[in-house]
Amino acid sequence: MGGRPQISCERRASRCRTQCPRYHGNVTEAHLSLLDNPIYHALGHAHAPLAIGDARARRYPPAIGPLAGIREPTPECIAALPALVEPGDTIVLFLDAPISTPPGLTLVREGSLDQMLCLADSTDAAQALAHPLPDGTILRPLISADYPAMVELAHLTEPGPFRERTAELGEFFGILSGSRLLAMAGERTHVPESTEPGLTEVSGVCTHPDARGRGYAHTLIARVHQQIRARGHIPYLHSWSSNASAIAVYQRLGYVLRRRFHLQAFRR
Repeated sequence: MGGRPQISCERRASRCRTQCPRYHGNVTEAHLSLLDNPIYHALGHAHAPLAIGDARARRYPPAIGPLAGIREPTPECIAALPALVEPGDTIVLFLDAPISTPPGLTLVREGSLDQMLCLADSTDAAQALAHPLPDGTILRPLISADYPAMVELAHLTEPGPFRERTAELGEFFGILSGSRLLAMAGERTHVPESTEPGLTEVSGVCTHPDARGRGYAHTLIARVHQQIRARGHIPYLHSWSSNASAIAVYQRLGYVLRRRFHLQAFRR
């Protein structure tokens, strides 16, 4: 793949120890290697009750989202993918390198995806939480009654796959003006919770076009971080490698690049 070069395990670990002393001694590269296949590991452990498939290939229920993972990019595992896709549906995989299109499926999208890790929050995160919201707006946890508005906002802004049950994967927070949802952010995948500390993905970060430029993404991500840190977990996220504006926001909050995936979406 083109773009920035991959960072070696030793360089990544060294950078984390240097920049993020809060977790020095807790986090090893072996620990972080779980993030090299985050969807597969999440569906094998923390989200195992939701998993469709077997040890070769797993996916979330279609109503939750199209994310899927394979144990390894072998013909055996790739051949298990078509059985996970109903007609008209799509699966999305985060891969080290492109795979051949499985039988009966069509490649509909691919691209480069950055995985970013936040071992310690920056001062920007604390400032974002301390910054007062405009009059008439509130920040609160989102509940099941908010799901339709969340799906509508996600469809408008395309923060990533978001369907009617995606919000069941973790806690979400929103900024609202009256009953109107202006922005949101929450949690998605969790890699094995037997590890210490756990690793939780920040996802669904989006702001209505009418409400951009007010720092809502900063504030919401910082609030989600509070929730994740309270459990003793470390936040991570994924962004299109080409989305420079979003990556700049994440960097200001303390995120650093860990690795790059090749995303492929296949449709039946």
